[in-house]
Amino acid sequence: MFKVICVTQMPAAEDFFSQLEKICAAGIDRVILREKTLSESEYEAIAERTAEICGRYGVPLSLHTFVNAAKRLGCMDIHLSFSDFSAGLSEGFETVGVSVHSIEEAVFVQSRGAAYITAGHIFPTDCKKGLPPRGVDFLREICTEVHIPVYAIGGITPENIHLVKASGAAGVCVMSGLMKAGEPGKLIRKMHSEQ
Repeated sequence: MFKVICVTQMPAAEDFFSQLEKICAAGIDRVILREKTLSESEYEAIAERTAEICGRYGVPLSLHTFVNAAKRLGCMDIHLSFSDFSAGLSEGFETVGVSVHSIEEAVFVQSRGAAYITAGHIFPTDCKKGLPPRGVDFLREICTEVHIPVYAIGGITPENIHLVKASGAAGVCVMSGLMKAGEPGKLIRKMHSEQ
């Protein structure tokens, strides 16, 4: 089943936790708590509350980058950059996702036990201003080369999601689109229904 994953972005949401609650209530498939600008203690405090919200709605939660905070909170799902994964920071976790930016990275992380990968950025996005997108051909190649789930990230909207689905991706990661949405449930349903 094609999945829609929320990647958090704090400044984008006026009230982070109430927005997250709406997203979880709407049936999101996973939340990745990606707040790399925070200190570890700030991140841990937010992760604890996020875990409580996700748990209430039965939504899987992946913490991001802060492996020690994740271990202290008993969260066994982690998402890492390629360099952090390569440095062995995934040790001890049950589910490990990795951000990749090349076919070589995708093949490498699969061989080292990654459960899934996020590949991007696929379309132009404000998060990567000035950097050309890698495009759907790049995504299609990765989907052909690996057998673990590949989730596209970067500039994905209901208008271009059909291109992602046609590439063989297992789903999409949406950041500002969901964190800023007035009605996230409507956006999630639209992304699931667009062919």
